Amino acid sequence: MRYTASLIAAAVLAAALAGCQPADGPASPSRAGEPLAGTHPFGSIDFAPCSLTSAEGGTATEAHCGQLEVAEDPAHPDGRRISLNIAWLQPSNAGAPDPVFFLAGGPGQAATGHAAAVKRMLSAVGKQRDIILVDQRGTGRSHPLDCRGPDGAPLPLDVMAEQSQADTLAYTRQCLQGLEGRADPRFYTTTDAVRDLDAVRAALGVEKINLVGVSYGTRVAQQYAARYPAHTRSVVLDGVAPNELVVGGEFATTVEDALGLQSAQCRQIEACAKRYPVDMREQLRTVMQTLRQSPVEVDYRDSRTNQTRHGTITADAVGSLAFMFSYLPQTASLLPLTIDEAAHGRYAPLMSLVQMSSDQMQGQINRGMNWSVVCAEDAGRYVPAPGAADTIMGSGLSEAFFAPCAQWPRGEVPADFHRPFTSEVPVLLLSGEFDPVTPPRYGEQVAAHLPNARHLVLKGQGHNVAFVGCMPKLLGQFVETADAKALDATCLDNLSYVPPFVNFNGWSP
Repeated sequence: MRYTASLIAAAVLAAALAGCQPADGPASPSRAGEPLAGTHPFGSIDFAPCSLTSAEGGTATEAHCGQLEVAEDPAHPDGRRISLNIAWLQPSNAGAPDPVFFLAGGPGQAATGHAAAVKRMLSAVGKQRDIILVDQRGTGRSHPLDCRGPDGAPLPLDVMAEQSQADTLAYTRQCLQGLEGRADPRFYTTTDAVRDLDAVRAALGVEKINLVGVSYGTRVAQQYAARYPAHTRSVVLDGVAPNELVVGGEFATTVEDALGLQSAQCRQIEACAKRYPVDMREQLRTVMQTLRQSPVEVDYRDSRTNQTRHGTITADAVGSLAFMFSYLPQTASLLPLTIDEAAHGRYAPLMSLVQMSSDQMQGQINRGMNWSVVCAEDAGRYVPAPGAADTIMGSGLSEAFFAPCAQWPRGEVPADFHRPFTSEVPVLLLSGEFDPVTPPRYGEQVAAHLPNARHLVLKGQGHNVAFVGCMPKLLGQFVETADAKALDATCLDNLSYVPPFVNFNGWSP
């Protein structure tokens, strides 16, 4: 069995905001969150003006940044202390007393790294309410569990290379060695993060908060609302992960289903059905089988420099690309064309996209924090999904996902952690019809236990949909009224499917 602690990991770990829209990425350590001048208190936390800039550059988001110190191990408050990095986006018209907390995905993404995207997504909400971004412990600038070598430099990981299980475990051991003396991975679980969120709420001096969680952030939101119901006013779950779900355990089957839905949609479009008479899933399976037998060396264009490069394309790289591109309908529209090209022996376009995607995913996920969560909360419950071995991705996808857990220290999980979320709190659940990691049935599963909930499924969309179409307006209305059932969501009827590319000029008009 071969493992890809590179592209496969990048794909399956990206079940978050960055996987479905132009990513803001982790905040640049050299600029984001650095005080500029003056202070502005919010409760007992002193905030200073700061500029949040993504790793990819782009326009900075002006905010106020502060810190709150908490115990790493709550049972030993006099032990090691860690600082939580917090960003505060102030409203244009102050008024509402209950702020909105944005909870990033991953697990392993930093909330402040998505400030620009959050500001757009919550544009209507932010007119009247403060928006709070807390880098979950272990991510961003909240005592990150980053993998470093003996010299303190980041551990290199070749995201274009196929790696064995032994390579993966060796990397895991090196990461653990680099954390010695500076962090205990057992105390970076969702339960620890939820405790931190309430500490931030209390320090801000607010009685109730509104939660907006995306992907893994929906797990954090459900856990917080269940443990602190008196402090929860409303909840938005975008890309819903049920508490009962083994994160990573069903990826092979959910992506298979999503590819099937995309292929079925192609059959409904005359130009697409004519251009691609062979089902995309079957072509993908054939391409991966061919490459598994014999990887292909190929010359291709570097997406950043447009220079010609030479590399080797593997079956795992193609599978990972299909997974990542399924997150967003605009990228999914490229899959039939690039897979068909590869099926006819033309691999250069596919290789260019593989290289582009792997470069973009670098640094998006804090691996140490990710392992602290999934190894404590999911790995011990993993059982191969029925039929996973017969899917395009195969059962090896989940096996690779959990491989580091053979060595990573595991924190404690409350006995009721995996019980279904039940609450009287108003909840708005959002799903994309073609979501390859948190399909709509997950949202229905969670909504069944919530009497004041409403589940919206957005036509033709992928993973995380709060920024699509009129959803920012609907989010503003929901947080304002805390009444999901009263929302007039007919504006979502205007959403249309993104047709697949039939050539490299785009889709047929």
